[in-house]
Amino acid sequence: MDELSVKIKIADREYPMRVKRTEEERVRAAGKTINDKIKNYREKFGIDDKQDLLAMVAFDCLVEKMADEENLHSSDQTVLEKIEHLNRLVSQAV
Repeated sequence: MDELSVKIKIADREYPMRVKRTEEERVRAAGKTINDKIKNYREKFGIDDKQDLLAMVAFDCLVEKMADEENLHSSDQTVLEKIEHLNRLVSQAV
């Protein structure tokens, strides 16, 4: 497999990992996003405890993921309804 060894620093701690070359950019971007969220929570709430900050980031990320999944499901439903409508129109025209 085409894998790379990378080190991602999160909350001042390095995590070595092996990732597919095609996923390296995404993994690094995820690490940056986590660190940015930690920084924002630290500044916004004055929290220094890394465990609390990481828990808040994990919670925030899960809420975002759930919202994205709901939006995707809604979009899928809209697309299916439009396809069904087009199928009915085509059936009526034939």
